Amino acid sequence: MASKTQKGSSSNKQKPPEEEREDSLQAVILADSFETRFRPYTLERPRCLLPLANTPLIEYTLEFLASAGVQEVFVYCGAHTDQLEEYIKTSKWRTRSSPFAHFTLLRSSATSIGDAMRDLDKRDLITGDFLVVSGDVVSNLPLEFALAKHRARRAADKNAIMTMVLREAGSEHRTKALGRRPVFIIDPAKERCLHYEEMGSGKGGYVNLDPELLLAHQEIEIREDLVDCYIDICTPDVLSLWSDNFDYQTMRKSFLFGVLKDYELNGKTIHTHIVREHYAARVRDLRAYDAVSRDVVSRWTYPLVPDSNLLKEHTFRFQRGNIYKEEGISLARSSVVKRRTVIGRDTSIGDGSVVGDSILGRRCQIGRNATIEGAYIWDDAVIGDGSVVRNAVIGNEAVVGRNCQIHPGASISYGVRIGDGIDVPGTARITRAKRGQDATTRGDTEVVGKDGEGYAFTGDSEEDDGDGESIASSVYNLPDATTSDTSISTLNSGTSDEPPHFEHPRAESFATSVSDDNLDHDFHPDAASSIFDSLQRGDTADVIQLELMGLRMSSNASDHQVRHAVVTAFLKRIASLMDNNFLGASEAVKTVFGKYKDLVERTIFDKTKHNRLDQVDFLMLMQRDLVHRKKGEMILLFTVKEMYDLEILEEEGVGQWWSDAKSSDSEDMRRVRSQTEQFVEWLKNADEDSDDDEEEEEDEDE
Repeated sequence: MASKTQKGSSSNKQKPPEEEREDSLQAVILADSFETRFRPYTLERPRCLLPLANTPLIEYTLEFLASAGVQEVFVYCGAHTDQLEEYIKTSKWRTRSSPFAHFTLLRSSATSIGDAMRDLDKRDLITGDFLVVSGDVVSNLPLEFALAKHRARRAADKNAIMTMVLREAGSEHRTKALGRRPVFIIDPAKERCLHYEEMGSGKGGYVNLDPELLLAHQEIEIREDLVDCYIDICTPDVLSLWSDNFDYQTMRKSFLFGVLKDYELNGKTIHTHIVREHYAARVRDLRAYDAVSRDVVSRWTYPLVPDSNLLKEHTFRFQRGNIYKEEGISLARSSVVKRRTVIGRDTSIGDGSVVGDSILGRRCQIGRNATIEGAYIWDDAVIGDGSVVRNAVIGNEAVVGRNCQIHPGASISYGVRIGDGIDVPGTARITRAKRGQDATTRGDTEVVGKDGEGYAFTGDSEEDDGDGESIASSVYNLPDATTSDTSISTLNSGTSDEPPHFEHPRAESFATSVSDDNLDHDFHPDAASSIFDSLQRGDTADVIQLELMGLRMSSNASDHQVRHAVVTAFLKRIASLMDNNFLGASEAVKTVFGKYKDLVERTIFDKTKHNRLDQVDFLMLMQRDLVHRKKGEMILLFTVKEMYDLEILEEEGVGQWWSDAKSSDSEDMRRVRSQTEQFVEWLKNADEDSDDDEEEEEDEDE
């Protein structure tokens, strides 16, 4: 790295420091999270090399940085540094065609993020603005706009030291942590974060605000609906603050909270960049691992999908139903491969076996009459005849014997052997790894069977580790837990699939068990994505309808699910026209609904019925979607008005929607419909005037 330092100093003589900094964007990847949430797997391998849809996690992070225009990458290693070095050495990132001018692995004895940041400051490698990301980030977010705003703020105020990239995704989202509730207090005018706090799980809780904040700012927002992607744009002053405060150990709970609390002393400000489009998430635990894997398979992360073949040896091909297959796989004639399944090279599936909603690595062997549902089977694993694996993770080279039951939540690590006929409970974490003083072993045959190999891992106390989330938050270790079927992507963000005529609690309307074969999760991503692509291409309504009917028949989707897909795609297209084509809300709504009126009408069949359930359903789906969109209030107003003018909606349908308790069951729902109230009142008055006129005409006739 000596040449890098010399290059930086000579460049500074020729051009201003600001220009030099913008010329070479640097990034620091924290490859070690200094957490234990992925044990027992991380006892033997670095977390950033764990496979997500058969691709190591760090590949997604590096692809994201490459798309952001990063030129210099520093990977901060921790546990299993040798394995990471060996992997990078043979990867495309060390070839001449690599987009990175410099790629450096940094060895360290750090035991926390704070130690790593202070060590980085001592090395004097950072020359200007730099990104800090975790080695488990999956994102297709373009960073140009966020970088430009950060640099503009920094140019105007040298105390603006950091910009956090946050993703708007609703307060109840499956990629958010279950064990904690991060709350950001933001000045929306300046996009400045004023206060940060973490509350425990549950609906209650308080945020402790300094009254001076309320007096000093005309407007503040209390945001609990943000997903923290752990993508930070920093200036070198950030490293200085880490070095000056040795009690800072974690990124948010100590550093962010501390800097904001000490604003009067240090004068440093931290800002936010909140995104509503694109995809960004951290694979912070097994719950997020499951959620992000599903999003990758469902193509919300495009182009970071299996058939992009991010690794040079990959040969995945995409098939209908979100099925991905590599070359060289062997499927018995009577085997069944269901939707949302990934199968790696040289994997074989025996007669009568059923695999669905699962990811199988390379060289896996699935025996006869086996059932694999919602599972993650890594490279070289073996599943015996008649065994059932549901919602579990099976590590590399693990062997599950014949007629075994692997229950949802089980974690079977590398090389473990489960004997024939063993019932593995969902709470089990089994490993063969040697354990040190910080863990204990229990090598009973009752765990793996008489012919098995492995131990129940009990080394972690499952207490808070890192930024406040327990490994117990894994969806697999919570048998009663439910997860939303919505993606963090805008196409699916924060919406519910609850039909209007069912009375469910809010938690039920958002969620199904991860082991359920949820039809809307099956149908909605394909249909919404297909409609949206067609709208962008300008296809005719007939062409879109034909494709939609094909998807509907293959998934046996309901009318409600079809309406959900149409609403999602239409509102996504309207938002795109407003953001990219600079159209106003009214014009964007007219452009979409005017051209595709017929497509919408084919989803509504209740115009001759007393209860306009279809119209109420359509409006409720729109309202829920628009809660999470910019200018949602205006879009809803103009959409309702346009659909009424086009005679898609009737007065009765609008009135029944407005009177439905679910349209005003939360502050967000009331807010997003507030602008529409005047139009609804106009409809009521117009209907009353019409009735009066009819009565007068009847009197005159008499």
